[in-house]
Amino acid sequence: MTDSPDRDERHLARMLRKKAVIDERIANSPNECGLLLVLTGNGKGKSSSAFGMLARSMGHGMQCGVVQFIKGRHSTGEELFFRRFPEQVRFHVMGEGFTWETQDRQRDIAAAEAAWQVSRELLRDPSIGLVVLDELNIALKHGYLDLDQVLSDLQARPPMQHVVVTGRGAKPEMIELADTVTEMGVIKHAFQAGIKAQKGVEL
Repeated sequence: MTDSPDRDERHLARMLRKKAVIDERIANSPNECGLLLVLTGNGKGKSSSAFGMLARSMGHGMQCGVVQFIKGRHSTGEELFFRRFPEQVRFHVMGEGFTWETQDRQRDIAAAEAAWQVSRELLRDPSIGLVVLDELNIALKHGYLDLDQVLSDLQARPPMQHVVVTGRGAKPEMIELADTVTEMGVIKHAFQAGIKAQKGVEL
């Protein structure tokens, strides 16, 4: 495709119009508050996105907390990394492995309930700017926790605290409560070609 002065002028005109629209939207959105973000869907990247926000928050000097539901049987790269900053991140791995590994529903319920108690402590602490509740959606999907209690605790958190909830199968009530919801879709995944989870990518 060749460039031309006319094409450059059309591009400039489009960008000027777009900038005006975006500037107006920014001007009409002056409010600041703690956000509830839900990352769900069957695609890869939910936890990765949450931990990206964790790193971003730390870069701004915020105190943060992480509670990992379900996960816990094996160490992950994010756990190994963020545990290097205990003065800024409270990192709690509370699961005992994926449900197909534990095969014990009562044990999974007990682990989820213990994880939620830790989560409630973080959600009640106004000094914590960001809380990541990794795989909480899975615990709710399997009925390990009382959904109404979880939603109530999320609503009662400090007004400027951000919360990121991950896991496939987000409940409609969680989606309704959230400020931002992203659904990760699957187009292609290496596991489907017989490639196991790789350090630095999945682990």
